[in-house]
This record gives sequence, C-alpha cells and structure tokens, in this order.
Amino acid sequence: MAETFLFLITESVLSKVTSHALNHIGTASNIKTEVTKLHNTLSTIRAVILDADEQRSDNHEVRDWLDKLKDAVYDIDDVIDDLSTQALQRDADFRNGISILKKATRFFSTRFKIGRRVEAVRKRLDEIAADRNKFHFTEKRHLSIPVEQTHSYVRPSDIIGRDDDKEQIVQLLVMSSNDEEEGVSVIPIVGIGGLGKTTVVKLAYNDDRVIQSFDLGMWVSVSEEFSVAKVVEKILKSATGGESFAHLDMDQMQIRLAEVLSDKKYLLVLDDVWNEDRNKWMDLRELLMNCCSGSKIIVTTRSKNAAAITSTMPPYNLSGLSDEDCLSLFLKCAFRNSDEYCPPNLLPIGKEIVKKCGGVPLAVKTLGSLLYMNTDEQEWLYIKENDIWEIDQKQTDILPLLKLSYERLPSYLKQCFAYCSMLPKGLEIPREVFINLWIAQGFIHSINGTRQVEDIGNQYFNELLSRFCFQEVVEAFDGEILACKIHNLVHDLAQSVAGPDRARHIYLHESPPKPLTGSKKVRSLRCAFKIKPSKDEAFITAIARSFKRLRVLILNSLELEELPSSIGELRPLRYLDLSQSSNIKILPNSICKLVNLQTLNLINCESFQGLPRNFGDLISMKTLYLTCQEMSLRKRDPKSFVSLQFLLLYNCDFVQLPSEGLRHLTSVRVLRIYDCPRLASLPNSMKCLSSLEKLWIWNCEELDLCEGDGLKGLNGLRSLLLMGLPKLDDFPVQLRENVSKSLQFLRVANCANFTEFPEWITSFTLLQRLYIEDCPNLVFLPNGVRRNVSKVHISGCPKIL
Repeated sequence: MAETFLFLITESVLSKVTSHALNHIGTASNIKTEVTKLHNTLSTIRAVILDADEQRSDNHEVRDWLDKLKDAVYDIDDVIDDLSTQALQRDADFRNGISILKKATRFFSTRFKIGRRVEAVRKRLDEIAADRNKFHFTEKRHLSIPVEQTHSYVRPSDIIGRDDDKEQIVQLLVMSSNDEEEGVSVIPIVGIGGLGKTTVVKLAYNDDRVIQSFDLGMWVSVSEEFSVAKVVEKILKSATGGESFAHLDMDQMQIRLAEVLSDKKYLLVLDDVWNEDRNKWMDLRELLMNCCSGSKIIVTTRSKNAAAITSTMPPYNLSGLSDEDCLSLFLKCAFRNSDEYCPPNLLPIGKEIVKKCGGVPLAVKTLGSLLYMNTDEQEWLYIKENDIWEIDQKQTDILPLLKLSYERLPSYLKQCFAYCSMLPKGLEIPREVFINLWIAQGFIHSINGTRQVEDIGNQYFNELLSRFCFQEVVEAFDGEILACKIHNLVHDLAQSVAGPDRARHIYLHESPPKPLTGSKKVRSLRCAFKIKPSKDEAFITAIARSFKRLRVLILNSLELEELPSSIGELRPLRYLDLSQSSNIKILPNSICKLVNLQTLNLINCESFQGLPRNFGDLISMKTLYLTCQEMSLRKRDPKSFVSLQFLLLYNCDFVQLPSEGLRHLTSVRVLRIYDCPRLASLPNSMKCLSSLEKLWIWNCEELDLCEGDGLKGLNGLRSLLLMGLPKLDDFPVQLRENVSKSLQFLRVANCANFTEFPEWITSFTLLQRLYIEDCPNLVFLPNGVRRNVSKVHISGCPKIL
C-alpha cells in the first residue's frame, strides 16, 4: 500500500490527539471539546489526502491546499506536544517545591494560552476542510503502484561484470542438494533494487547446462501483492506457453497445476517477490510439491525476510559491481560502446560519477544514459556534483525503481526511512542514534505502553536493515547491530521521498547564514562546522530564540567552555548532541528545564567537569553518553533517573563510579564503560542495577573486577563483554550465582593475564555464544563449555587447545 508523506503525518498526529491530548487536558472541558472537534475534522480530511496528492502535480490550487493542510497538521502536533510538556512541567514544579500559588498561576496562564492556540488551529483546519469541497476529491484507501513485468529473455553480450555470479548460480541449479528428497529446493537471490538480480538469473536460466538439467522451465514475474491464485495462474500460463486460465477457480487451477508438474523436474523463477507472509508462501509451496526430485525454485527479492521464509538453501546475496566494471558499463551507456573513444577530460569525471552509484548497475545505466553522446564537460560536471534524486529520470531509471521499495514499506517505517536523509552520507552511524532520533521526532509509539519505544525502534531498524536500507553493518558478539552506513542511493531516495518536508530538518554543512533567521517549522538542526569561540554563545542563543520547535539539536565540536543558559528555552527539545566539544566544562542549570530531553551526548568532552546540580529533574532522560572528570548523580525525588535506560561512559577521568548515584539507576538496561584508564573498581551499589541486561567494559587498565560485590546482584544480565582488562586474571566469582540463569552472550578479549575459566561456568545453561580472543595466558576452559554452548570462538589463545 502506498501512502503519501502528508497522509502518514496526519495518521501520526491523529493517534497523538487520541492517545496523548485527552490524557493531559484533565478538567479543562473547553479544550477537550476543541480537541475532539480537531480530531473529527482531521479524520474527515485524511480520507481525501491520497486523491488530492495524485492531483498535486497538475493543479497548483490543490498543491497550495495541501501545503496549508501540512502546516496546520504540524501546528496541531505542536499544540499536542505543548499539552504534554505542560503536564511534565507541572510534575517538575511539584518536585521542586514551587509554591502552590506560583504553580497555579503558571498552570492556568499556560493552559489559557494553549486553549487559545487549540481554538485557532481548529478554526484554520475547518477552513481548510471547507475548501476541499471545491476540488471534488474522492476518498481513497491506497494508491496503486504500477510495476513493470519482467521476462526471461536476455542478450549476454549486453551484460558486464556478472560472469562469476552467473556461474555460481548455475552450479547451485545443476548440482544435487541435501533437500532434494523433499522434492524441491528454493534458492533466494537477494539484493537492493537495481542491483541486477533479475539480469543475473536470466543469464543462468538461459544457460545450456541449466536448460538440459530440467524438463520444464517457468518464469513468473510476481511483483504485485502476493496472491496465491494469481501466482498459480501465472505459473500455469508460463508452463503451457501462454494458455489462459483466468476462467478457472482456485480448485480447478490446483488440479491443472498438479497435472502440469507431475513427473517433471522443473525450474521455476519467481521474480521480484515482496511477500513476507509465511502462511501465503506455505500455501503456494504445497501446490508446487507434486514433481520429480531435483526441482528448483529461484526467488529474487529485495527483502531478507522474504528470502528467509522461502529458502531451503542459504540465500545468494548479490554484490555490487566493481569500480572497473561500473566504469565500463557507464562508458557503454554514455557512448555507443565501452570501447569507443572517451575524451581524456571526461574520463576522470566519469570515474567520480560511477563512485556515487555504489556498484548498482541500474544507477550506472541511468547516469550514463543521461550523458549519451554528450561531450559537454559542464553537463558531466553537473551529473557529478548533484545528488541522483535531483536529476530528472524516466520511470525505468534507478530512483523510480527504488521508490517501489519505499512504497512497499509498512506505513510505520516510512517516516523513519525518510528521516535518514537528515543523517550524513558515507559515515558510520550507531544503531541507537537512528532509534533515538526517530523517538525524538515522535515517529515511534507504544500502544498502551505495553512495549518500550526503544524496543519498537530496534524492531523498525531491523526491518529497514532487512530491506537493504543500510550497508557495511558492524555486528557485535551477541548479534546486536552496533553501527552501519546508509547506501548512497538509499540516502538519495530518502531525500527524494522526504520532499518539501526536508525544510523542517536543516543540515548546515558550512557557516550559518547571516543573520540566522528561524522558523517555527524547523524541528531538527545539525551543524557540521566549527564556529569561532567568540561566536559560539551568540550562535546558540540565536538558535534557542529563533527555532522554538526544535526537537533535535546537533552541535559538535563547540569551542566554548560553558553552554549559554538560553539553551533552557528549547522546551520541546528531545535530543541534544554536544559531542567532540573538548573545551566545554559545565552545563548551565537551565538545561534541567528541558523536561522533554531524552538523549544527551557529551562524548569526547574531555574538559567536562560534571553534570549540573538538578540533572535529576530531567525525568524524560533515557540515553546518556558521557565523558567527564567527575560523575555525580544526585537524586532529588523518586522520579529522578527513572527513565534512564542507556548509559555510556567513555574516556572518563575518575577512579570510582558514584556509589550513591548508581543506586538510583534501577531502569538502566545497557551500561558501557570504555577507555576509563583510572577506574579502579566497581562499587557494591552496582547490584542495584536490577534492570541491567548488557554490561560491556573495555580498555580500563586499572579496573579490578574481583574487588567488592558490585557484580553480585545483576540477575538479568544477558550480554557481558570484558575486554582490555590487564588486571583480570580469572572470571569474577560474583557472577557465579546471579547470572547462571540469564547470561546468553559472553566475550573475554585482550586480557593478557587472564588464565582460566572456572568449572562452575558450565552451569550457565542459557549461554549461546562464547568468544575468547587474545588471552595469551589462558590455560583452562572446562570441557563442558564446548559441548553445551552452541557457538564457541577461540583465537589468540596459544596455551589452550
């Protein structure tokens, strides 16, 4: 189902109006009435958005109407957000002991202002709703997605760089497989759109060795919504040379299919499969089993999930073309053939152009064809210097093809995907950064609070990963994805589908405009440049006073020593990244007014002295990245730190963690301690981290884990990393009782003095993966460990067999 971006935003805001606003309105019946009217009007308008968007390109009045609607929808979202913020502020006032009179004055003043804003935006929405009648829109549930049908013909001489892939697939088809006794083997060919999956399968399908190995060959272009009846009809049509079966019902078709396949060894290609419903696949597979042993099915897909539910053999992951092959293909498309003379001034430009294609043949063809027989250097430079999404393309070119992948995404993933356009190309990005940014923008919701939004965000990330949105994935020993990059073409697609909405998310690559003029529309601001120390404070103050609706602010490598107090004016702010600001020493206490703040990144702020006095007031804080000289966590009331779930301490210059402060971190699920050279021990209060699931400790030269009982109460620990700890000589005995029924993943690495694992580690019945690396003095590992743990990896341990 394809939805427009505005449709998705409207859906999201409607869900917030229903779930959040009414909870925070309380007894303010006039506001409740206005919000209810808002909801009803917005629901009515939503029904015609899809039809309006189809008319956008042909009618400027419709385009203006949609733009007005989008602005109104975002304003509604802001009002709902302010209601939520007011509720959080009321709690903060109560905790801080503000007088009843002052609290009441602030509350009713704010409530009055919000009430007027709700009424104003409701009237605007009513006017927009009335205007829709003159356009005669019709209600639509979804937009149709036109898809080009594929065929099995290919001219091998046209294909560059796929000989090895063809040969490997041919071998998979002609060789015997272990599952042949089941009758049919299924081989998925997996890769991003435009990579050439269909092409390479055509080469194998038409190879003489393959043709001679099968009694019957069938090619079916699936593409559309997966219907067993439609797929069976197409299979029959292919098997019988074009005979029509549309007049038959499903039972008649399955009888005919059984007759066609009976006593035959067949090869069936199901091209461009999107189905991720295992039940539908099993229904189809059952109808394909009446055949001879050795039959094969090839499934081409862009989805790892689709591959997983169909495969009986490991999927064949198709890679991109080499730079050399890409250049040959590019020149073949830009000129009549790759051997034709290319002017020497254009060749270096061509090499740069193909680099941005990421090895994807269709992208190479698209850009090469745009320059066909064109030797104007300025035209070549234009293609080189512009993103692919900014270049006009035909329906069969790369971007329209990739848009099919976007259209096929579930609606809840589309905003998350489009927001990837805000992130930098080519850089490694931690997984939790994606998730925390999506949460900050309100793209992730937990129905009835039954699941943590971070867990839902992780699910969203994995779904996008399965659809090849990310590349160069870094995976940890416990299977967690640590970081990845966004494929250049995927980034271009994200920019394309975000469209005008990108104006709400600003990425400044160079020095800021003068003057810095703000807009209530801006929700994200990322600055990728250094400012002179004398201008840092003025720049931040200008941001705070100009961009009142910011939810994400990323200011890396600041030169100032103290953040200005004006930062406390950004009340909607959820995500603040000040990393790499090596001079910053303190944060103003005004930052503790940011009651919505969920993520704070202070990594590599080497001069940072410690968190502000009232830091515990940030009751929405969930993720904290910290480099500091001293760590103090003062608990001001029972709600302090109750939301904090992820804590990363990096390059901190302290000897001990705050014993009293750790007692408050009962919700922390992940604790990572990296490169803290003076840290000597973990306090006994560590056992209060009752929710801790992951503990990763890395490169702490002075840390002695055998001191104290800090590890004793970690009953829910699932993942443990001990790396770069020269004082670790044997496994901490405190872990003997408490993690034996919970620990699933363990890695011990680069511990030069580590000598042995105790016998009692065999009692860790849930342990699935054990990695032991670069422990040159390790002499003993109980035999039962290798027998009971499903994956044991040992390297760099010469004294153990």
